[in-house]
Amino acid sequence: MERDLGEKDSISPSEIRLVLIGGRWAGKSSCGNTILGEGRFECGRTRTAQSEARHTEVEGRRLIVVDAPGWKCSLSLTEIPERDKQSFKLNASKCPPGPNVFLLVIPIDCAFSGEQRRIVEQHMRLLREQAWRYTMVLFTCGDILGKKTIEQHIESEGDALKWLIDKCRHRYHVFNNKEKSDSSQVTQLLEKINEMVRHNEGSYYEVDEQTLNIIETKQREVAEKAEKRRRRAEEQRQQMKTVLEESTETLQKLKIVVLGSRGVGKTSVGNTILGIKETEDGRRTAHSVARQGFVGKTEVTVVDTPDADGSFNANHLDAVTTHMELLGEEVWRRTIVVFTRGDWLGSNTIEQYIEGEGQAMQSLVEQCGNRYHVIDNKNADDGTQVTELLEKITETVAGNGWDHFAPDEEIFLTIQEKRRQVEERARLRESQVKARRRVLSGSSNRLQELRIAMLGQRTSGKSASGNNILREEVFPTCESMHCREEKGEVAGRSITVIDTPGWWKNSSHWSQETDKEIARGLLGSPSGVHAVLLVVPLDLRFREAQQVALEEHMNLFDASVWKHTMVLFTYVNRIADESIEEHIEREHSALRWLVDKCENRYHVINLMDKNDLTQVTELFEKIEEMVAGNNGRLFSPEANKIHERIQEKFRNWQLKHVLKQRVEEEYRRRELELMTGFRETLYKLQTVVHENATSTKPKSPIADMTKIIAKGIGQRKKGGREKEDDIEAVLSHHIEKLDKDIMSSTDHLRSSMELLVPDLKGNNPAPSITNSQSDRGPPLKSSAPFDNVLRWLSSLQIARNAESELTLNFSETSGYRSMPPEDDLDLDTEADILE
Repeated sequence: MERDLGEKDSISPSEIRLVLIGGRWAGKSSCGNTILGEGRFECGRTRTAQSEARHTEVEGRRLIVVDAPGWKCSLSLTEIPERDKQSFKLNASKCPPGPNVFLLVIPIDCAFSGEQRRIVEQHMRLLREQAWRYTMVLFTCGDILGKKTIEQHIESEGDALKWLIDKCRHRYHVFNNKEKSDSSQVTQLLEKINEMVRHNEGSYYEVDEQTLNIIETKQREVAEKAEKRRRRAEEQRQQMKTVLEESTETLQKLKIVVLGSRGVGKTSVGNTILGIKETEDGRRTAHSVARQGFVGKTEVTVVDTPDADGSFNANHLDAVTTHMELLGEEVWRRTIVVFTRGDWLGSNTIEQYIEGEGQAMQSLVEQCGNRYHVIDNKNADDGTQVTELLEKITETVAGNGWDHFAPDEEIFLTIQEKRRQVEERARLRESQVKARRRVLSGSSNRLQELRIAMLGQRTSGKSASGNNILREEVFPTCESMHCREEKGEVAGRSITVIDTPGWWKNSSHWSQETDKEIARGLLGSPSGVHAVLLVVPLDLRFREAQQVALEEHMNLFDASVWKHTMVLFTYVNRIADESIEEHIEREHSALRWLVDKCENRYHVINLMDKNDLTQVTELFEKIEEMVAGNNGRLFSPEANKIHERIQEKFRNWQLKHVLKQRVEEEYRRRELELMTGFRETLYKLQTVVHENATSTKPKSPIADMTKIIAKGIGQRKKGGREKEDDIEAVLSHHIEKLDKDIMSSTDHLRSSMELLVPDLKGNNPAPSITNSQSDRGPPLKSSAPFDNVLRWLSSLQIARNAESELTLNFSETSGYRSMPPEDDLDLDTEADILE
């Protein structure tokens, strides 16, 4: 035994292979350069488009570092294109035979929330469970820690980060990329990697051959489709060039309209076409702007249009189509898809990108007659990309008989009327606000002290707004899971700002801890707060989902909170020269609902202009007017009632969670039944195939299926026993795969059942809010009746009705019925139902 341990400890690899993984802008490339001791990876604001491997010699050992593209932290795995999933799986193959370690890069200056945990877990699942054995967390932005240790940071961050550290078997390291000259941090990292290699007995992560074969097959299919698309586009262009050669028409003037969503580079495309070199200020295009110039001898007019909304993905195809249809059906014949950020393609072609992106992108390109072009906005000096685009535009014009496009007159008049109505409503709202302020300004007093609480969705700009109000950088602008209070003297007033954790748009990500922290922020002062500022960024589409999430959190307090609430709009630079009132009226009705709920109290703050004190003093004046309208009363919620509401909210969440688990469990059960049944069919086929090896006459209808299988695997030219052996081998392969799937599904089903609330026997009590409460706040009421309901829900049977819809079976003996009698419908409270 001692000899074995000695052999294990003697492992000292002459080569270390590591792969850097993580979210975009986490600092992977910078970490790679720190490890290599030189700037071998391009970093900064340049995105890593594809995996890159670099190597060097460190302390006599060969060190191979692979910098992998980061994942987008706002997308779930189901929203990520198949191409990106395949690339992520293949990262390990960039340093054959496989990496000794995956360095999972996590920046310290951003909170690691439950959502980040979910995204990390989903991506690691692509690599299979064994990948955790070779994974170490590499924290970046170590300078943010200050005097805190990394262990204190991990403990303070919450359960999500603790979970990640546990999954990595407490392997982690911290980098301060600003101190690249500090070689000790790299030396310590390599020592930890050596320790991991010894613990893993010199093994490494390897992409299994089956996965490689599947991905290679899919990539070949994509490459073939991409080549077909390229050839088709080239044939179309050749046909149009023939039309141009035979035509006597010339294009003296060309008018181009650029359409697209926010942030895709519309303005940059227009500037590239016209050869204009301007630094974009990030302001949103609120109104159409026309610019003119000459490209060669052609006079070109480019019209930059207001933004459509959302980046393009599968879920936005309908939105793009809706915007385009406003111009009429004929617009598609004159439309070309222009792809920006061509440098992100890496070594892939645009056709490979289109085929790998998914059905939505392919449908859009097809709708435009397979007309597309790529522009690298970072390489604006490359005149060939503009020349080729104008050639494609000219060919499109020629294909349409040299005619120009005119929008549908009726649609145009409808849009004009809507715009007039928006402007009219905006003027009315503005006049109402001014009238109200005139009345309140006469009765308001200048307050020497103001307590302000900031609420809002994640990344809405709460912390940055707090810094702007206090005129100094006191709140870290990274996402925080805890409330924080800071004070300062501003404009002759003593100002206290309370920053609270932001909530998620999706209520499924809700947590008690977040609600408790929000409540703690507003319960911190016995006298209450003068104002609750609901922070809403102007680049956010405030719709039903945002309204629901906001209402859920505002409902923690009683209805009087709205009397003390004001909307604070941030990122004003995103609406350009559009007034805030026009923005409110032009947006979704949910935003108007919010502003009306706050009785037209709103303010706009430009976070980019930190020297403008007037926007802060005007905010203070509006708060003083609001306080006057409330007869000097401050908002001071009752702690007991807030905790009761959190308890009730948690109970509702539990109900939804249990019901969701029951339905998911039933789906898994049905899936298991189907797989088991299919396996039995394959067994029967296998028996028939074996019998047919000695007899060519089918013995049953099932035997006829062997002919189909033979054709499907390309064995028509083979005969006799050879063909039967091939078919039997295929069947054995599928049966073996089904066995693994059934075993996996059975384990999954068993684990999901263990998570469900147990039955009424009560061997293990159901999850209760009383058990999950923190020490803060008063003790909560017993939820025993509610626990009984949870246990009852977990025992319900799920079946299908005549319409094949999932239904819950309520037995008469359970004490509950799916349709209560009429005299039971008049229940007034939840307690009546529970008891």
